[in-house]
Amino acid sequence: MIYETVEDFHAALPGYRAVMGLDLGERTIGVAVTDAMRSVATPLLTIRRRKFGVDAAALMEIAAERDIAGIVLGLPRNMDGSEGPRCQSTRAFARNLTGLTDVPITFWDERLSTVAAEKALLEADTSRKRRAEVIDHVAASYILQGTLDRMRLL
Repeated sequence: MIYETVEDFHAALPGYRAVMGLDLGERTIGVAVTDAMRSVATPLLTIRRRKFGVDAAALMEIAAERDIAGIVLGLPRNMDGSEGPRCQSTRAFARNLTGLTDVPITFWDERLSTVAAEKALLEADTSRKRRAEVIDHVAASYILQGTLDRMRLL
């Protein structure tokens, strides 16, 4: 089921199981996961996008292996807060995922998550080549950590 608010998503999550965060790009999907206590988001990997079925199968495999209780998708709003074609694509991806899993799904405003990830990687003196390899799943961890921080306030 898709939950529009983090509050409703949080209420639907079973206890002591990990959550997965996704940064959906046009060519890649960045994946991050939490620990069972949901205290910290950790970048996991980047999936090269192919077709929805192939991408979703890879995500469902990760979800099964890590006993994922919920999925957070970064929602790429415009800087003014409005939703454009990329948001519609993300919402469609979420709707399609609900046909494959019963875990709760929600969205997190991802504005500037990639910028924050890039800044952190630059501060860590990560090479340009390595930044290109990891930026998507580092951005996914920023999306997921934002959600975790919000849930802690509930």
